[in-house]
Amino acid sequence: MFFRLLPWEYAIRNLFRRPLRSFLTLVGLTTVVTMVLVVVGFIRGLERSLAVSGDPRTAIVFSLGMGENLEYSSIPMRTADLVPASIPGISRRGDQVYVSPELYLGTQVEAGGRPPEMGLVRGVTAPVRLVRQQVELEEGRWPATGEVMLGRMATTKLGATAEETQVGNAISFEGRKWKISGIFSAGGSAFESETWCRLDDLQQAMKRQDLSVVAMTLSPEADFADLDLFCKERLDLELQAMQETDYYDSLQRDYKPVRWLSWLVVFLISGAGVFAGLNTMYGSVVGRIAELSTLQTMGFVRRSIVVSLLQEGVLLSSAASLLASLLALVFVRGATVRFTMGAFAMQLDNTAILIGCALGLLLGILGAIPPAIRALRLPIVEGLKSV
Repeated sequence: MFFRLLPWEYAIRNLFRRPLRSFLTLVGLTTVVTMVLVVVGFIRGLERSLAVSGDPRTAIVFSLGMGENLEYSSIPMRTADLVPASIPGISRRGDQVYVSPELYLGTQVEAGGRPPEMGLVRGVTAPVRLVRQQVELEEGRWPATGEVMLGRMATTKLGATAEETQVGNAISFEGRKWKISGIFSAGGSAFESETWCRLDDLQQAMKRQDLSVVAMTLSPEADFADLDLFCKERLDLELQAMQETDYYDSLQRDYKPVRWLSWLVVFLISGAGVFAGLNTMYGSVVGRIAELSTLQTMGFVRRSIVVSLLQEGVLLSSAASLLASLLALVFVRGATVRFTMGAFAMQLDNTAILIGCALGLLLGILGAIPPAIRALRLPIVEGLKSV
């Protein structure tokens, strides 16, 4: 059964009849949606940083029982030679084997004269360019003796500014000053939060001759089970092997409580937005009871009036969602966040914007329905008397 709707312009005119109330409602909804976009951008950025960090062709060997704590791993230096000598299927280019021995640790790093911050340092050798193929030099050159190369997110991790960590400046860790030789990117992966230097330099500074991890690129015909079996048979070395994608998947699981907590924050912010919308819409509808009763006497059924009130809420929430998306894209997208694993850029992709806008529209609808129902429950005669 069809019923006559109020003109669309009626809802628009009502918003401008109360400009202050409409403006405050718009500001409140925009604030809520912007906060939701910030939290969703954080979640998406964290997930993307871990998702793009692993290479399905790369396997890593590290100390048995370390779980995901590579910075605490310690394996013999000779492991880098034993593995390619014992395992078939490791990629090669001429005489060069795709094996990268690495020393990886967390240490206090001082940059720009600021108080030391916990940084992630990785000692590498030349073959790292073959294994970590997502790494690209953005500025400067690869480090020589006494030099380091910073990931483009390392500045955020160290709490410094871009000017303080530009090529040619110096940072300090492990009692030594290191000249910054270059800046690198790694496709948004976790490597971008790290500081890289020569393996022998880091071993001398740390007074260590061991490794943390040996990374290798397996050829397409290689079987990871051979590497896993080698680690299990060499009990004297106490090694374990893992595909790099599995390692970062395990980190995803470790950070699952953080993501759930973030979604809980989204829920709480949304709940606050619903109550704010309810309060505003209640105030707006209660002051218009006589108007709504007059519309009923003119022949408009209650469903038509409810639809008109919903139009007002959707108009405000749509404008707020668009404004919040614009603010987030300008001020939030690309913003960097320091985290235990390093740093990452907040990701405002299509999914994040869709979630924010959909939630904004939902707030407008939920905020309009209860007060509309309450006002229209009054008998028409009583509504006409309320002036």
